[in-house]
Amino acid sequence: MLKQEIEKALTVLKNGGVILYPTDTVWGLGCDATNEEAAAKIAKIKGRTEDKSFIILLDTDNKLQSYVNDVPDVAYDLIEYAENPLTIIFSNAKNLAKNVINADGSVGIRVVKHDFCQQLIQRFRKPITSTSANISGQPTPTIFDEISDEIIEAVDLVVDLEQDLRERKKPSTIMKLAPGGQFSFIRR
Repeated sequence: MLKQEIEKALTVLKNGGVILYPTDTVWGLGCDATNEEAAAKIAKIKGRTEDKSFIILLDTDNKLQSYVNDVPDVAYDLIEYAENPLTIIFSNAKNLAKNVINADGSVGIRVVKHDFCQQLIQRFRKPITSTSANISGQPTPTIFDEISDEIIEAVDLVVDLEQDLRERKKPSTIMKLAPGGQFSFIRR
């Protein structure tokens, strides 16, 4: 089942589509984080302006250097020792779609510890976006059943995994990391 869902998701991502998928936090809307048109589709689905950036997911911290200039050494320790899902906002993003990056050049990145996500990103060989599966301004759904029909009907693929889970997940902790290694919490 996992392998088939990964194959279906790969096809959609490679064709610039949008997937609705389970993550280590809440259900997410995902696309190729290097594809500006695909990211614009997500903004349209969520009903939000394109100036709001996305979190991107990587399968390993070895890929941070590909998408961020000057990764502070402390980032690797923070990722390794985080007990809960951790999104780090890095300055100086690179090699990503313009509409995935914040206006100040920063980007939020989470090295995901979730089997489906890790395998998908590994096979896709590019980062994918992750933004909560809700219309902008609406509550974040914490289980699949809370996702609106409007979102479900707008995506190109609903990944058929973990839809029956009743454990409510929380969004990730968000931390801003300066090039010098100083950090501050945005959301705990």
